Amino acid sequence: MHGRFEDSVAFVTGAASGIGAAVTDALLRAGARVVGADLHQEGLAQFADYGDAFRGHVADVTRESDIVAGVEAALDTFGTLDMAFNVAGVSRGAPIVDLEEDLWDFTVDRVLKGVYLSTKHEARAMRATGRGGAIVNMSSLNAHVPMHTGAAYSSAKAGVEMFTKNAALELARDGIRVNAVLPGLIDTPLTQRRLVNKPLMDTWLERIPQGRPGRPEEVAAACLFLAGPEATYITGTSLVVDGGWEITGYPDLRRFA
Repeated sequence: MHGRFEDSVAFVTGAASGIGAAVTDALLRAGARVVGADLHQEGLAQFADYGDAFRGHVADVTRESDIVAGVEAALDTFGTLDMAFNVAGVSRGAPIVDLEEDLWDFTVDRVLKGVYLSTKHEARAMRATGRGGAIVNMSSLNAHVPMHTGAAYSSAKAGVEMFTKNAALELARDGIRVNAVLPGLIDTPLTQRRLVNKPLMDTWLERIPQGRPGRPEEVAAACLFLAGPEATYITGTSLVVDGGWEITGYPDLRRFA
């Protein structure tokens, strides 16, 4: 990976932890310069050792002005934008009959609206350079497989997948490729409360042929592949990174809700 993205500039949302942090670290190790955006400034400090190759930007992906400022930071600091990885997202779930409107909005705004706003301004910047670029959006296995208490999250992630296809269609003439990555169960800070629940994990792992959660760096590798030179004829597609989970289906988790 060393030097693979030398002279490339990337913008990453959700960069402070989990998959977003793994993507950011992989890019920096591969020689890219990165603007990492996240609500949690302290999490962005982990990349200080990369010096001038990294710039942190505090942003809420549901606020268009924050995204505009983040993209402008990439252009002002590094002069261009070649790649973008829209990873930020979160979920607050409940059964549909109990799901409050504000919880629906909380999840859908951060998962789907955040990807729309980010792609909009990343694509504008890439188009302005005339060099094209690559955008990778973080969807989920739940774009394909529903789960109890996850109506908002699953719907939003399905929206990310279709939005990605639409963006790929519209932006192809500008030389901008747009793809989605669909992770399954990944060992991140957001999944820890589930990973330590042994009965829940036993139920999950029965459905995952590889028999384990994925690692953030495994998802990051898929993201960098889609953004990199090996994928120049790939756009509008979805890459599922789930240890084979999709081929077995989602377990009934109601007793764990």
